[in-house]
Amino acid sequence: MSTSPHILVVDDDREIRNLLGRFLDKNEYRVTTAADGREMRQVLKDRHIDLVVLDLMLPGEDGLDLCRKLRAESEIPVIMLTARGEEMDRIIGLEMGADDYLPKPFNPRELLARIKAVLRRSERAASRPEGLSAPVLVFDGWTLNVDRRELVSPDGVLVPLSGGEYDLLAAFATHPQRVLSRDQLLDLARGRNAQPFDRSIDVQVSRLRRKIEANPKEPQLIKTVRTGGYMFTPAVEAG
Repeated sequence: MSTSPHILVVDDDREIRNLLGRFLDKNEYRVTTAADGREMRQVLKDRHIDLVVLDLMLPGEDGLDLCRKLRAESEIPVIMLTARGEEMDRIIGLEMGADDYLPKPFNPRELLARIKAVLRRSERAASRPEGLSAPVLVFDGWTLNVDRRELVSPDGVLVPLSGGEYDLLAAFATHPQRVLSRDQLLDLARGRNAQPFDRSIDVQVSRLRRKIEANPKEPQLIKTVRTGGYMFTPAVEAG
């Protein structure tokens, strides 16, 4: 058990904390719970956490603020729990840097599946993502260091990327100059199938464009394809 992934569940509902704690423990995960942002920060300070399950609606600092601050300081994967499951909640959560989301009420087995998928992506990224044949990829003056998970601009500036942004850019860089549908990008970058009206890839593309495009409103590197999908236009070479 000591080598099992350590999950932090942050939710102000004691019943949900206890339920998830027991369920994840039965599935051989170590679990710590927190009721709010203050307790969450204390746990993160004292223990190594592999993934955070974070409720959107919390007293004091809400889940969105906590996710944004956590993402600025760490690459720990985050799964956001949304109370209503509304599309806007999901989009905002992804914009704040969440790796996945799950609307309440939910089946604990679905959360377990999401946790496994996010941890698999995180483990692959810690070594080298599948499909990358070179440790450094260069495109349009940009340098993507696969081993370090770092992106350097043509001016030599290190550009911070969330886990989701990096996974998406890696998917694009390993499949350049071809049309990729949203379903394909979800599979390549997030390791799960698309749901009806799933806009998570659109959100991640928008965030990535703001970081690598000279003019995000008129993107040249990541083109939208009318038939549904995106194309990474630059040639990619091994660095």
